[in-house]
Amino acid sequence: MAAKQKILIVDDDENIAELISLYMTKECFETMMVHDGESALSAIDTFEPDLMLLDIMLPGMDGYQVCREVRNHMNLPIIMLSAKGEVFDKVLGLELGADDYIEKPFDSKELVARVKAVLRRFRYTPAETKADDAECVEYPDLKVNRTDYSVIYRGESIDMPPKELELLYFLAASPNHVFSREQLLDQIWGYEYIGDTRTVDVHIKRLREKLGDHEDWKITTIWGIGYKFEVRR
Repeated sequence: MAAKQKILIVDDDENIAELISLYMTKECFETMMVHDGESALSAIDTFEPDLMLLDIMLPGMDGYQVCREVRNHMNLPIIMLSAKGEVFDKVLGLELGADDYIEKPFDSKELVARVKAVLRRFRYTPAETKADDAECVEYPDLKVNRTDYSVIYRGESIDMPPKELELLYFLAASPNHVFSREQLLDQIWGYEYIGDTRTVDVHIKRLREKLGDHEDWKITTIWGIGYKFEVRR
């Protein structure tokens, strides 16, 4: 029997944490609950979760700080939970590396669907996968591998959260093809995602910060439409 996927629930409201745990347990996930940021960071090492549900308003180290710290060390999928529904709060969470953002109060079915959608996008394939079976695109100084979720740029490994890598791979796999923001939302975030197209803009910005403009290729904005991975011939 396959091992259950693990969900780390970080929320200072114990009642909400227990309710989320109940939802997740019913879907055959294994859960662990902690109620502050420091405990969350410790639990990542001991519990080794597959995904973290992270409340923003935490005592001491808040959810934004936890997200930033996690992103400095690993690509653990993170879904932020918050009663803050302002665009600024959502964009900040995404810029710090969150994979999704859900407003409280949330519907249990939507929460479960979002968790499953993020986990589907983060399929880390073990090392025994044959190289011939890898999903990979390569350009001068760039190699994006969707099989082992790795990005090599100018000979060095670049850390990327799952959706950043998926977005880069999708664009690079169709060079010079223009995709609208809506198309990218549908392809990368899936139909379960309920959000706006700024999410795409935030992730494109992060990719550009990490990769810059290469002399042979770059991510180009097509004003009023969307983006393309431009290969200079």
